[in-house]
Amino acid sequence: MTRLLLSLLITTLLAGCGGVQSAPLPFVDLSVRTPLPQIAPAELMHLRIGIAAILSPQGTVTSYSKLADYLAEKLGRPVDLLQRRTYAELNDMVEASQVELAFICTNAYVVGNEQFGMELLLAPEINGESVYYSQLIVPTASAAQSMADLRGQVFAFTDPMSFTGRIYPVYLLQQMGETPERFFRRTFYTYSHDRAIEAVADGVADGAAVDSLVLDYALQRNPDLASRIRIVHTSEAFGIPPVVVPPTLPPRQKAQLRDLLLTMHTDAAGQAVLRELGIDRFVEIDNAAYDGVRAIVHATGIGE
Repeated sequence: MTRLLLSLLITTLLAGCGGVQSAPLPFVDLSVRTPLPQIAPAELMHLRIGIAAILSPQGTVTSYSKLADYLAEKLGRPVDLLQRRTYAELNDMVEASQVELAFICTNAYVVGNEQFGMELLLAPEINGESVYYSQLIVPTASAAQSMADLRGQVFAFTDPMSFTGRIYPVYLLQQMGETPERFFRRTFYTYSHDRAIEAVADGVADGAAVDSLVLDYALQRNPDLASRIRIVHTSEAFGIPPVVVPPTLPPRQKAQLRDLLLTMHTDAAGQAVLRELGIDRFVEIDNAAYDGVRAIVHATGIGE
């Protein structure tokens, strides 16, 4: 009986398989390539670039907007420029990977590198060099010839973390056995180098120490400044403010950004952007280039 049932079951299954015709499979011609639908701009991942407040927000937009447009075209993705009021806030954004690329101050790099492994990407080259200076400026009518002559005066610092705009002038005072609190009548922060220059030019401050690159840029854009301020001290050369990335940035993306910036000077559009920024080209730079900055930062104890 069992054999009979098993035989009937097998017969039924075989009849079913042979009696029902399967639907034909669709023909796919693999030689025909159909393009994928285009991604809407809003769906593309934005490249976020952090810009230190070396320039005021107005100056930053003017200077870096063309760079953003250039990178957006080359990468095929939107680019956002992000700026915060202080250097420390931008460092926090780099640490949290809230930006993929950042243009920052030298001391911000030294601090970020030591605290969370902020990585150098490249550095600007200007007039064949990748260095800059801290320059002490006073109003043209001032009798001051050095920092010593600013005792009891009003002094403008740029940012608490700025190397050229705060740490270096504090270092000069330390060499004199002084502190800002004892030496100056009053100090205040401008939170950008161009505003510190304006403060001195307008007589709001009796002195300020500023980034030589920003000062050169300001004098080129507004030659009238040359009749309103004087440089009374120039520091030794230090490693130029670098371009950095977060330590978490994927190697492939880091290499793509490095290669794109390194070759900007080889095409006409890139050259135009670099001229707007006052840069010859971007070059690779070694961490040791910032040893001079580190030595003075550690000597002052600021930010440690």
